[in-house]
Amino acid sequence: MPVAHFHLPTGLATAEQERSLLIESSTLYSQILDSPIERVRTFVVHYEPTQLAVAGEIVAEGGSAAPYFTAIVLAGRPAAQRQELMAAFTTLIVDVLGVERGLVRGQIIEVAPENWGIGGKAASAVRSKEVADRARVESGDWR
Repeated sequence: MPVAHFHLPTGLATAEQERSLLIESSTLYSQILDSPIERVRTFVVHYEPTQLAVAGEIVAEGGSAAPYFTAIVLAGRPAAQRQELMAAFTTLIVDVLGVERGLVRGQIIEVAPENWGIGGKAASAVRSKEVADRARVESGDWR
């Protein structure tokens, strides 16, 4: 389930930086969510600098190149995990791309298990035990 998109202006990063971003974010995602890395998907999405504005200024005309990310997780993940993921992705972007931390924006998008497909079937069916176990831990019911 873990999916991340890194939205970047074309030309902000080298191919090697993008490679590092994709590989390192996959590892972070897997570790933080305690999810098999085989489930992780990461993407770099490019936008022409003429098609981006930051603070009302077009990036191609001198606006700041401010990266943005989205990280999709199944609903029910603990808030602490989601916040750790946000912080880790922000730090990764800062370290790999050399951008100012205050310019990085991102969000965690929670998707209900019945609205996420795995091989054409709802995650609520395919991963029902995991979803139920996670809900029990979050509610404090350890039995």
